[in-house]
Amino acid sequence: MIRVTAVPSLPPRAADSHKGTFGRVLVVAGSKGMSGAAILCGTAALRSGAGLVTVACPPDIVNLVAAGNPCYMTAAIPQTSAGKYEHRAAEELIRLSEDVDALAIGPGLGARPDVAELLRTVLSALPTVPLVLDADALNVFLPGMLANRTIPAVLTPHPGEFARLKAQTIAEVQADREGKATRYAKRHKVIVALKGHGTVVTDGDKVYVNDTGNPGMATGGSGDVLTGVVAALLAQGLSPFDATALGVWAHGKAGDLAAEKLGPVGLVATDF
Repeated sequence: MIRVTAVPSLPPRAADSHKGTFGRVLVVAGSKGMSGAAILCGTAALRSGAGLVTVACPPDIVNLVAAGNPCYMTAAIPQTSAGKYEHRAAEELIRLSEDVDALAIGPGLGARPDVAELLRTVLSALPTVPLVLDADALNVFLPGMLANRTIPAVLTPHPGEFARLKAQTIAEVQADREGKATRYAKRHKVIVALKGHGTVVTDGDKVYVNDTGNPGMATGGSGDVLTGVVAALLAQGLSPFDATALGVWAHGKAGDLAAEKLGPVGLVATDF
């Protein structure tokens, strides 16, 4: 196991850069009652340097999400009147992904059977697109969904989500965070960012343990922000491991700066 201590960085921006230079991100997020997850993730992708961001969300909330930030684009994912994703939803997401440099799926989608089917169909059709899975995508995730990928996907579970992936208890996960994350990443050929105090980032061979962040970041929406950060760094050309390590560090550093200014008790996810 190789222990990584130096955080990677982005290269300087050329003077003749344009928005296409810094990548296109598609965020698939949100559902009724959880429009904020889509807004936070999309905004974080913009703030982390992505040149163009599109947020795909259900039609019930697309106007709310569009009002959340005028700097990203929005797209409505086809749904039935009962709120379930239609078969056309996967087709539309695959079409929207044709020209993107990174894809983030999961925040606020809801852990429903139709989400699992949507995820399975989209992932099987996009084996080469850099990918971040978080939140409800992890709640319906099965490793076989990544069987044909040519680039490691990034999974960003909190201990509860990782415990489900491992079919173990949270206490068992927390007792051996590095070991369990590393073995899972190696077995399934993914990048794992096991969130929490000292977030563990690993590809199964390399391990980075983050030293930024504070208890004030234990607030709703924090993980949605991290998903957008990592997706933006992937879109700018960093490798999955480097994008995740830098994203985790920067996310925590932003939280530390916010805590210095505002104090840790009242922090909310829009502060960092």
